[in-house]
Amino acid sequence: MVLHNFIVFEGIDGAGTSTQLKKLAEKVSSSRLFITSEPTDLPTGIFLRRMLRGEFSVDEKTAAYLFGADRCEHVFGTGGIVENLNAGRLVVSDRYFFSTLAYQSVSCGNELPRMLNSLFPLPELLFYFRINPEVSFGRVISRGEKTEIYEKVDFQQKAAILYDKIMQQYNGTPSAETMKLITLDAAKPIEETAEIIWSYLKNMSILKS
Repeated sequence: MVLHNFIVFEGIDGAGTSTQLKKLAEKVSSSRLFITSEPTDLPTGIFLRRMLRGEFSVDEKTAAYLFGADRCEHVFGTGGIVENLNAGRLVVSDRYFFSTLAYQSVSCGNELPRMLNSLFPLPELLFYFRINPEVSFGRVISRGEKTEIYEKVDFQQKAAILYDKIMQQYNGTPSAETMKLITLDAAKPIEETAEIIWSYLKNMSILKS
């Protein structure tokens, strides 16, 4: 199942997804655009963000379940993705289940993450921000903020490899028949990347109505 007018930005930490969401928000009226992210700002997501900051630890399989629970609320809960789509908005999310397939598979294998996320709908457009992990990790460090538990260069290298494999699986497969995957060189200048993204979105009927 594909959710039309649902867009997802994916990539390892420091790939530039958050920056591009800000650029997009400058182009589209807030009444037509709903920007969101995972983990969410819901209680489920707040709990996850505390875990990511290292305030406490859980088994990696537990983490996979928690991300799935937060995602279910994100998609189907009050004020979530489906509700905003039904209200006639373009919904753009910074991360979705592709992140779980990459990140949680590093530490607990791919069987559980795939099972937990197999029934979530696909986005209409998936932008994959592909970048060298060393480059993206340098961006993370340059922020001067405390890094999260997955923001380690060796982990990011493993996640990047899995991301590539996941995108290959979704590119042109029957399950992704109506989802369009666009791979971006996330090392390119911010404005150049923003223009590429906008070239795909500007002609969408929801932004013209």
